[in-house]
Amino acid sequence: MANRITCIRIICSIVLLFCPVFSPAFYALYIVAGISDMADGAVARKTGTVSEFGSKFDMAADFVLVVVSLIKLIPVVQVPAWLIIWIIVIAVIKAVNLISGYIMRKELVALHTAMNKVTGLLLFVLPLTLTAIDLKYSGAVVSVVATFAAIQEGHLIRTGTGK
Repeated sequence: MANRITCIRIICSIVLLFCPVFSPAFYALYIVAGISDMADGAVARKTGTVSEFGSKFDMAADFVLVVVSLIKLIPVVQVPAWLIIWIIVIAVIKAVNLISGYIMRKELVALHTAMNKVTGLLLFVLPLTLTAIDLKYSGAVVSVVATFAAIQEGHLIRTGTGK
């Protein structure tokens, strides 16, 4: 059941490609995709069907939603240069975390810390606020939290305290 919910996120993401940005259909599909992201893990835990495949499938579905969202939003949103640089720095930190996690554990490591979950929630909400809140403010808030989460994740991976 959880993997079916994850499939919903992938389907919604693909259909988003064909919706005008900030249209009611865009918002509806985006919100359904976000709800599916919250629901699939909860369903898997509740039904005792948590699996390595499900975890990887969830990450792949998250990746598809992020890529589609970027494809749709980048052409219509003016992102300040300082925010682009900050996002690149966060991406580099996350890449270092993945590489060091792989070196240490011989597997891709992505920790589901509380701060990573807060970052995910803020990233999910961000496109919903773009028509009401200037990106320089909302982007700064999300970037501060994402930077802290990425540094914390790296620390937990390298000290072996992260699961």
